[in-house]
Amino acid sequence: FAFSQVKLIRACAEAIAPASPTDHNSRMAGLIPRDFIDTLLTRVDIVDVIDGRVPLIKKGKDFMACCPFHDEKTPSFSVSQPKQFFYCFGCQERGNAIDFLMKHENRPFPEAVEELANLVGLEVPHDGSGPSAEQRAVTDALVDMVEKANAFYQDQLKNHPERNLATDYLKDRGLTGEIAKSFGLGFAPDAWDNLARKLGGNAQNNELLETAGLITERTSGGGYYDRLRGRVIFPIEDHRGRIVGFGGRVLGDGEPKYLNSPETPLFHKGSELYGLFRGRKAFDQSGRAIVVEGYMDVIALAQFGFEGAVATMGTATTKPHLERLFRLVSEVVFCFDGDRAGRKAAWKALDTSLPLLADGRQVSFLFLPDGEDPDSIVREGGAAGFRDRLDNATSLPDFLFDELATDIDLGRLDGRARYVEAARPFLNRLPRGVLRDLLVEQLAQLARTNVETLNRTLAGETQSLSPTAEASPRRARPRRDGERLEPLSQAISLALQEPAVTLQNLNYEQLAELDQPGVDVLLEIINTVADTPDIRQAALLERFRDHRYHARLEELATRNQILPEDGFESGYAGAIQKLLEVLRDEEISGLKQAISAGDATDGDRERLNTLLKQRINRY
Repeated sequence: FAFSQVKLIRACAEAIAPASPTDHNSRMAGLIPRDFIDTLLTRVDIVDVIDGRVPLIKKGKDFMACCPFHDEKTPSFSVSQPKQFFYCFGCQERGNAIDFLMKHENRPFPEAVEELANLVGLEVPHDGSGPSAEQRAVTDALVDMVEKANAFYQDQLKNHPERNLATDYLKDRGLTGEIAKSFGLGFAPDAWDNLARKLGGNAQNNELLETAGLITERTSGGGYYDRLRGRVIFPIEDHRGRIVGFGGRVLGDGEPKYLNSPETPLFHKGSELYGLFRGRKAFDQSGRAIVVEGYMDVIALAQFGFEGAVATMGTATTKPHLERLFRLVSEVVFCFDGDRAGRKAAWKALDTSLPLLADGRQVSFLFLPDGEDPDSIVREGGAAGFRDRLDNATSLPDFLFDELATDIDLGRLDGRARYVEAARPFLNRLPRGVLRDLLVEQLAQLARTNVETLNRTLAGETQSLSPTAEASPRRARPRRDGERLEPLSQAISLALQEPAVTLQNLNYEQLAELDQPGVDVLLEIINTVADTPDIRQAALLERFRDHRYHARLEELATRNQILPEDGFESGYAGAIQKLLEVLRDEEISGLKQAISAGDATDGDRERLNTLLKQRINRY
C-alpha cells in the first residue's frame, strides 16, 4: 500500500472515528452511491434474506415468524414482500433488508450492503469520498500490526525475565492460568521501547504503530517509546472479534492505574465494550448483560461462570453502548458501588437508558456494599450468591421513583405536585408503550391522582415531526390499530406505505408555503417518488437513513390508520387538503389582523372574502 496513506488516516483519525454506531453507519452510507443502494434494494428480496436466517410462514399477503429480536411464543414478526419491509408487533423493531442484517448479525452498514450485493451478484461501488484501495490497505495493515503487538505482549507474559511481576499480580487477584490464556492477557515490560524495537525499525512500521496508539514519538533525541510499559495487558476486541486496542493495568504504584489505547481509526471507546464479543453465547442463553466497571471484574465473573459481563473503557455508559447490548439481550444490569459516586453513575446510566426502553427491555441496578466490587463479591459469596444479587437488583422504575422522592414530602399536596413535575421529563423520554403506561399508572398512585389527569400533565411531548423527534429511539411507539394522526403525520405515513399516492395532482406548490416542522420531509418524499415512480417503501425509507427524523419516519411507515372506504389515495388527499386548510386559516387570520389594524388594501379584502367562501363551501 502507499505509505503516504498512513499519515492521511492518522491525520484524519478524529474525523473518521464515529461517535456511535449510528454515526458510523451514516457516514459509511454516504460513501456508497445512493443510486446503487436503490438498485440493490430493488434486486434483493427481503423474504429470501430473512427466511435463510429466520424461517418464515406465509400468512395472508405477508410472512410471519417468531421475532428474532425478543423472546416470544406467538409469532408477531411480519415481513412484507410488496413493501420489502419487516415489522415486529411485539418489540416494534422494523426496517429493510439492510436494517435486518445490521440488527440480526450486528453488522455495520457497509458490511450489510456488501452481503446483500454478493447475494444478488452486484459489486459495491464507492464514490470519491469513499476509502480508496490504499486506505483500505492501511486499515488492514493497522489491524495486522495490532495483532502482532498482541502476540508480542502474550509472548512477554510467557518468556520475559520479569514476567513474574505480571503472573504474581494475576495470581494475587485469584485468576487461573486458564482464564488468563482465555482472555489473551499479556505483559508489557517496564522498558522504554521494547515494542518499538520489536515491531518498528522503519518509517512505515513506526507510523503504523503510532497510528494504532502503541508508541509515541520522543519530543527530543529522536526515536519512539512504548505507550504501555510495566503493565498487565488486556487486549480489547471490537464487536466482530478483531483486536483493536489494549488496556494496561500498572504493576506497582504508578499512575494512572489503568491506561487504555487512545482514540484511533480502529478503537473508539465510546462504542466498544470489553467482553462484548466473547459474551455473545452467554447473552443468547441468559438474555442478560452485566455492565461492570473494569477488566478484572469481567474476567473474574467469567471465571465463576458469568460470561455475559462487559465493561466500558473508562467512560460512562453511552447510548451506542446500550444500543449494541440491546441488539443482543433484553435485560441490562448495571453493577455500581453503593456510595454516592456509584449512585450518581447509576443515575446517569438511567438517563441514558430511558429512550431505549422499548417494551420487552429491562434495566436494573445492582448496588454493591462499600469497598466491594463484582470481583470480590463473587469470590466471597460464590456464583450462587452473586446470581441471587443479580436476580434481586433494583429495577429502573423503582430506582427512578425512589430517587425522585428524595427530599420531597409526598404527604403534602404541593409535595406531590413537585414529584409529578420532577418525574415528567423522565417519563416523556420513554418510548410510548406498555412500560411507559405502567410507569404513568405507578406515578399516579404515588401522587394520589388519576391517570387521565396525569396524562394531560405529561402531554407536552410532541407526537408529530418536530425537532424533539431527533432524539427519539428507533422503536419510539408501538403500533395501534385504527389510530388517527394529525394531518402532516398522516400524509407522511400514507406516502411511505404507498408511495404512489403522492402522484395525485394536488396543490403541492402551495403546500410548500406552510410553516410547519416536517413539511420539508413530506415534500422530499413527494419529489423522490416523482423522480422514481416505482420506488418501494424500503428504498424510500433508505433515502432518509441519515435524516434526523429517521426513527419517526420508520414508525410512521408501519402505522395502521383509520382510512376512508376508498383507501390510501383518498386518505392521503384528505390529509393534504387539511394541511392546505391550515394554510388558508393562517392567511385568513393574517388578513383579519391587517384589516383591524387599518393596513389592508382592497385586494386584501377581496382575498379574505374569497377564502371565507372557500371555507364555508368546504363545510
